[in-house]
Amino acid sequence: MSNTPGASPRKRHRLSREARFSQLIAVAWQLIRQEGTDTLSLGRLAEAAGITKPTVYEHFGTRQGLLEALYRDFDLRQNKMIDDAIAASKPLLAERTHVVATSYIACALAEGREIPGVLAALSGSPELARLRKQCQLDYLEKCRQAFAPFVGPAGLADAALWAMLGAADGLAAVALSGDISEQQACDELYAVILAMLQRSQ
Repeated sequence: MSNTPGASPRKRHRLSREARFSQLIAVAWQLIRQEGTDTLSLGRLAEAAGITKPTVYEHFGTRQGLLEALYRDFDLRQNKMIDDAIAASKPLLAERTHVVATSYIACALAEGREIPGVLAALSGSPELARLRKQCQLDYLEKCRQAFAPFVGPAGLADAALWAMLGAADGLAAVALSGDISEQQACDELYAVILAMLQRSQ
């Protein structure tokens, strides 16, 4: 009996298209954690999920399509974590800054090495470049709105927001490698964001 992830045979045919997609994404992430990104293929995913290859091809088309879907899934979960944290925070400068810094680092670390592997597998893909750029722009706009009450009428400059994102990505990567702790990454990102906001007041 296989111990690979997936729905039981009795329930497989009952899944809606949306539920099947969610199942395949979950199985794909588990395969990446267990075997690495290089071994991930549509055929391997079908085998692990206990379904036919055509079903997997219907959802993703190609391996690149699967990897792009995994990146979108990561981005959606990252945004939900940040949105929930902001919604639960008080409208105070220090608290809002702390929430944005800690939620970004926490989400990046929660994904472990999976997302870097997906990005590496998609390197050179024009579709990924466009997807990633749009996700970044959406995140920067989220931050712009979150910090709007704490800055002057001109708002935050694009360059400042990009600098913040660069610092966030760099600190998350170094924390992931173990060269600094999660707390150190959060503290430094907090200081970077706070300095950016203070310059814009």
